[in-house]
Amino acid sequence: MADDIYRVPQPLPERPPGTLIAATDHGTDTRFGGARHWTLLYHSVNAHRVDIPVSGTVLLPPGAPPRGGWPVVSWAHGTTGVADSCAPSHMTNLGSDVYARELRALLRAGYAVTASDYPGLGTPGMHTYLVGADEGNAVVDIVTAARHLLPGLGNVWFAVGHSQGGQAALFAAQAPGRGATRLAGTVAIAPASHLETMLPGVKASHVPSELSFAFYALAGLTATDPSRTLPSLLGPPTADLAARVLARCQTAGYPELSHLDTERALPLSTGQLARIGAQMGAYGDPDRTAIPTPVLVIQGQDDHDVPPVWTAAVVNNLRRLGSPSISARTYPGADHDQVLGRSICDLLAFLSTHTGRTPGPCTPFRTHPG
Repeated sequence: MADDIYRVPQPLPERPPGTLIAATDHGTDTRFGGARHWTLLYHSVNAHRVDIPVSGTVLLPPGAPPRGGWPVVSWAHGTTGVADSCAPSHMTNLGSDVYARELRALLRAGYAVTASDYPGLGTPGMHTYLVGADEGNAVVDIVTAARHLLPGLGNVWFAVGHSQGGQAALFAAQAPGRGATRLAGTVAIAPASHLETMLPGVKASHVPSELSFAFYALAGLTATDPSRTLPSLLGPPTADLAARVLARCQTAGYPELSHLDTERALPLSTGQLARIGAQMGAYGDPDRTAIPTPVLVIQGQDDHDVPPVWTAAVVNNLRRLGSPSISARTYPGADHDQVLGRSICDLLAFLSTHTGRTPGPCTPFRTHPG
């Protein structure tokens, strides 16, 4: 896509969240079953209540809309990286092939899809990785922006996301009154949680590839808290390495991490890890506020990225806080990505139960082992 699609007016005039800044119509997209495809820029607001621009995608099913307009699924993507080139709207498969299959299934079932890139992916500034309010607001506000673009969209929408996006969907559900439309339900698939344990876990893991997630998380911290910098946290040599990692997307891989010692690459004391972890947990754990609308939490039993015990704790915490309608499904033998295909029919059934489209014949799809 041309870079001018993402050109943000300077200065950006302050507008209400969900106000459309610009849109580009890409016509029909055969990769998504002939859906009409737009790229958007829209206003959102971050955790500090500052007006920000965010980019994203809208996909509209082919054919005539149903009575009342297309219901909307606001899709929240998993981790792709933090560089602008990692924004899903830059990618023909919107982040990964398994995500493309998930979105095609939603479009076939009769849902319009909005897909936020999140703040700082495709737009100025560092991506506020795992900052829940930033991501959740962006997931809500793109629905409002899409309705400005396409007034024929329905008044009902759902938040659905995977991994980082599962966390984002839960944060979106904690603020359902932000948008002009009615949030009817949320599906969080293997949602990121327990952020206070992330850095200590990576440091103790001795798995060098996990350092990429630690660097992403620290970049997100510095983006939302300018008093923190990578050089001050990591020291100049490791900060330089982290900057090289952050400049590329997850799909490219990070061979330079393969021989690193995780203990040395994260030169943070126990006290520093505790303080940083508490800060990350405060802004990123998705189970600290009750959710008033129905939620389905989906988890693969063989997930090594988001442990099932963490997700079970999220469900229990949300129930303990008084969330009135939290259900959970676990899929034996499914890993972090495989659970997407295994759960698609249950996801569509949940949407239908909560005023979504009546599902037609559905067959779970397979993904390659993760």
